[in-house]
Amino acid sequence: MSDAENNVNKDVQAAIDEIMGDQASEASAEQADMGDEADEVNELRAELDEMRNRFMRALADAENARKRGEKDRREAERYGGSKLARDMLPVYDNLKRALEAAGDNHDRVGKAFLEGVDLTMRELLNIFDRHGITLVSPKIGDKFDPDFHQAMFEAAVPGTRAGEIIQVMNEGFKLHNRLLRPAQVGVSSNTEKGAENGQSPSTSDTSS
Repeated sequence: MSDAENNVNKDVQAAIDEIMGDQASEASAEQADMGDEADEVNELRAELDEMRNRFMRALADAENARKRGEKDRREAERYGGSKLARDMLPVYDNLKRALEAAGDNHDRVGKAFLEGVDLTMRELLNIFDRHGITLVSPKIGDKFDPDFHQAMFEAAVPGTRAGEIIQVMNEGFKLHNRLLRPAQVGVSSNTEKGAENGQSPSTSDTSS
């Protein structure tokens, strides 16, 4: 092969190498660009997920706020009159005392007057009932319940057990399921032994 042919072959090979090198560089650049685009897509996906999470949390917070507002509204409707209701309770107490004090002495007190007091009491109870106010009326012998009763005194009464109600001084009231005023009661302080013997602790001590 002549020198001229060798030179031509070298030039052709050089041109081929140059073309291949350019293509390889372009391919590398394209791959780098594709890698950058993939990174951008991943970043966008991450941002989208974060925005979606924030949106869902905002929805949940809004729903919780709506439920709290609804609960507050219901409680305001049910218990908004608590102060007025509590202020009305002494009216009931006084009417009841008037009726109890009169007893059967209608002639002395005045039948018409007593009937007026009785009608007023009934109307007051009707108003209480319409507004969800109910009586807490323990009976003598009932077990003392600190959730609904207030112990005004304790006494060792023969024939009773410790914790039994021995006197009801004032009835209590509830507004729906909320206590307005506990019933005011007296409570037995008898020991179990004294109750079984029908004696107070002091009586059983002296007999021994």
